[in-house]
Amino acid sequence: MASLGNRVHRDQYDAVVTDCLFCRIVSGQIPATVVTETDTTLAFRDIDPKAPTHVLVIPKEHHPAIGDVDPVLAGQILATAHQVAKAEGVDESGYRLVFNTGGDGGQTVFHVHCHVLGGRGLTWPPG
Repeated sequence: MASLGNRVHRDQYDAVVTDCLFCRIVSGQIPATVVTETDTTLAFRDIDPKAPTHVLVIPKEHHPAIGDVDPVLAGQILATAHQVAKAEGVDESGYRLVFNTGGDGGQTVFHVHCHVLGGRGLTWPPG
């Protein structure tokens, strides 16, 4: 079982997975505009985009945060993110990959996900 950090107690783990928005997208219970899919990852458009290109890349397995993901799967998430950037035509002009982790990090869905943002100049620092 993956570590759930301070926000979720172990006895709530099954409810988190059952009620996980992204797990429901992976299972097809909730529709999403899929950009690409691999055996281990799914990439789909964010429903509240913050840039012309805003795609989320998630592992198909439930992992609450990036620290819960093994290095091989983390690499697969990054490889899928790069595929998305190429497919969206932002790989040469530039794009940003963002992992929000934990409440203070801005994570609102506790299923690890990588934001692929591009299609315009992005400022620093973010929010």
